[in-house]
Amino acid sequence: MTRAELPPFAARAASVAPSAVREILALTARPEVVSFAGGLPAPELFDVAGLRAAYDGVLAEAPDQALQYSTTEGDPALRGAVAARLTARGLATDADDLVVTTGSQQGLTLLIAALLEPGDVVLVEDPCYLAALQAFAFAGARVVPVPTDGDGLLPDALAELVATERPKLLYLVPNFQNPTGRTLPAERRRAIAELAGRHGFWIAEDDPYGELRYDGEPQPWIASLPGAEDRTALLGSFSKVLAPGLRLGHLRAPAALRRACVVVKQSADLHTSTIDQAAAARYLRDADLDAHLARIKAAYRERRDALLAGLPKTLPEGSSWNAPEGGMFLWVRLPEGYDATALLATAVRHDVAYVPGAPFHAVTPDPRTLRMSFTTHSPAEIEEGLRRLAAALAAH
Repeated sequence: MTRAELPPFAARAASVAPSAVREILALTARPEVVSFAGGLPAPELFDVAGLRAAYDGVLAEAPDQALQYSTTEGDPALRGAVAARLTARGLATDADDLVVTTGSQQGLTLLIAALLEPGDVVLVEDPCYLAALQAFAFAGARVVPVPTDGDGLLPDALAELVATERPKLLYLVPNFQNPTGRTLPAERRRAIAELAGRHGFWIAEDDPYGELRYDGEPQPWIASLPGAEDRTALLGSFSKVLAPGLRLGHLRAPAALRRACVVVKQSADLHTSTIDQAAAARYLRDADLDAHLARIKAAYRERRDALLAGLPKTLPEGSSWNAPEGGMFLWVRLPEGYDATALLATAVRHDVAYVPGAPFHAVTPDPRTLRMSFTTHSPAEIEEGLRRLAAALAAH
């Protein structure tokens, strides 16, 4: 008997490239590599004792509830705690405005499923968060990059593209953007909100890094600005402030969109892990997250400064880079003639790594660019990593 061939995979599964960041992380998993590649929180800064106490408390006092199925919208106590933090940061929010998600990446996936048809236009920053580009590609959306400068998205360029492309959605990371580390100024946020109100497109405001500010003053939420309040979905995450292994995020959206996202989530995973939600809610009740954040920010500020201090003597003449006010990344452009992707193989042979910038561009890559993360390693390790990178540049 002959065996029949299996049906082919869906076209979208074959057409979407794997994440360059994930591929590089696998390549550089050796412990001797000093990696500036992954946007990984520093594990030695996790509040292991506080999280253990939160899980222990939940399992001791309410195991039946913590280990049971739950509602799709999420733990009311956790939603209430998140709402209180958002309100304290200047965005009035009720618990019922929120859906708990399995990481903020799921929040984006829910929005895409609720909003986008194949062929719909999505406007993105250029460069853009790589996993968002993957998600839009899976949905069959047509991604159009909006030009940027050192402060982020250019409102005049956005206005031109809105007029010609008639987008369904604008996706952006306004605070300490991934991959560039840029923060969008308040006047540009107001211009974006006004354009959304006038032309009727949705905004996905992704804010996984907003509480990691080291310098400067917070900028207003786009979701709070006139014109954008009823058409902005805000994505948030516990990955950068507690631990990414929790896989907890949250989605704040207008009522009709939020309900559509709940229905989509029901088909995806029914609900986010009950026990993880309960433990996070207990942690926010019993621990001092702001004090924990202060410790994280002090360490990350020192690491950012160590990276910035070492770049002038590491990179070739004619290179440029930015000094982010917070977050986890900075953006480098090498001189004309350099190719950061080609250089990476040499860097890895010298036990150092970064992420080439090309995959973050939706259409036309800039081969000279690269992203460096400063959060994972100590200042001494950063200094050693830069010494290795200088050697790799010289050898290449």
